[in-house]
Amino acid sequence: MPEACDALAPRRPLRWLWLALAYLSLGLAVLGVIIPGLPTTEFVLLAAWAASRSSPRLAAWLENHRLFGSLLRNWRDGGVISRHTKLMASLSMLVALAIMLLTVNHLPSVLFAAGGMACGAAWIWSRPEQRKS
Repeated sequence: MPEACDALAPRRPLRWLWLALAYLSLGLAVLGVIIPGLPTTEFVLLAAWAASRSSPRLAAWLENHRLFGSLLRNWRDGGVISRHTKLMASLSMLVALAIMLLTVNHLPSVLFAAGGMACGAAWIWSRPEQRKS
C-alpha cells in the first residue's frame, strides 16, 4: 500500500465524523431560524468549522450562502456580529423565555434557562459590530 494511503487512512473515519457534525449543526442552525431560543449563529459557526475539516464543497456552500455567508465572513474577519444579528438573537431569547414563563411550572428550570440566555446574550453583545480598520 502506498505511503500516501497510509497517511490518509486514519483521517478518513474522522472526516465522516466532522461531516456528520457539520450537517447536524447546519440542521440545528436552520431550526434556530424558526424556533425562538435555539441559537443560529453558534450552530452556523460550528457547521463551518466542521465542514472546513471534512468537505471543502460544503464549506464553500456555507461561505456563499445567502443567509449564512455574511455571518461567516464577518466572524472570520475579526469575530464581528452585526447589530441586527445581536438584536434578533436577543429578541429570540426573550420570546423563548416568555414562552417558558407561561408554560413551565418548574421555576428552577426557568431560572437556569434564563441564566444561560443571559450569559449567551452578554457574550454576543461583547463582540464587535464592525471590523477594526
